[in-house]
Amino acid sequence: MNPKKGSRRIWTMLLCMLVAGKSVFAQDLHFSQFFNSPLTTNPANTGFIPDADYRIGANYRSQWISVMSVPYKTISIYGDAQVLRDKIENGWLGLGGVILRDAAGSGNLTSTKVYGSIAYHQMIGYASLLSAGFNVGWANKRIDPTKLKFPDQFNETTGFFDAGIPTTVAFNSTSISYVDIQAGMNYAYFPSDKLYLNGGFSVHHINRPKETFFTSSDFDNRLSMRYIGFLNASAKLNDQVILNPMAYYSNQATSHELVLGASANYNLSGDGETQVIGGAYYRAGESIIPLIGFQWKQFRMSFTYDITTSSLATYNNSRGAIEFSLQKLGFYNEYNTDRQSLCPQF
Repeated sequence: MNPKKGSRRIWTMLLCMLVAGKSVFAQDLHFSQFFNSPLTTNPANTGFIPDADYRIGANYRSQWISVMSVPYKTISIYGDAQVLRDKIENGWLGLGGVILRDAAGSGNLTSTKVYGSIAYHQMIGYASLLSAGFNVGWANKRIDPTKLKFPDQFNETTGFFDAGIPTTVAFNSTSISYVDIQAGMNYAYFPSDKLYLNGGFSVHHINRPKETFFTSSDFDNRLSMRYIGFLNASAKLNDQVILNPMAYYSNQATSHELVLGASANYNLSGDGETQVIGGAYYRAGESIIPLIGFQWKQFRMSFTYDITTSSLATYNNSRGAIEFSLQKLGFYNEYNTDRQSLCPQF
């Protein structure tokens, strides 16, 4: 390869990484299927399970396949349950936890987070529910500097980066850990068995933990608080279709994200045990997100694909992120007829 062409190619890739990083690193780990990652969206969702007593789930996301030599991969496993339903009049506690792990890029920037959540849910009259919750977690981030390349390792003679050239970039540590705290509130309104409305607001990184691998810095390296708000609804149109419109907004420092869209459940079996799910969402200024899914009894699986619509499509060949979600709902006693769903059902 011609050194000059090689140099231009490298700097083009660095620019690509910088542009991609503006979108990826500016905010926390997130899923397009925010509605299938309840505990990371709002801790008040802990035990907020309108149509079951407990749930367990997992999410997987892979993105920037064409941009990075090592694609970004995010995995989460979570579970939560309702407790003390027979001890608290018209209310209950929710207990849960979530594990998040993210591997980013060739530098093996790895993030591991473990959170424990608690929430309180109280019925207000016969058609409203107010919830409040918080979680406390431990977060760890680590990096392998030997797999990174720095500007002062660029060999102008050859036009390539040379890992053998010593770098002046000094890491204080290659592994950091900190405590992280979130809190939130939810409100649900269900005037009939055909309509359900829900909205919530949460604040993340309330304690603003410090996150840096370096000894000193000229800027504030504490995490900015992140604010998340969402609205969703379920409307039973007929015995075959339930429509689920949704809206999600997140803001952290100078970064923000707005997602709008809807999905619909179609009753295949007549009794609601087998359903197909289809829908689409739009992340403002960034991507279109089609969704397909399938539900069998208490198991629900869904798949989304982010179709890049922003200028980043130039760098990733219009390839966005793929995401899978698997969820299992359950009851403590399957023969308990006293359990009433707050959501429309087939």
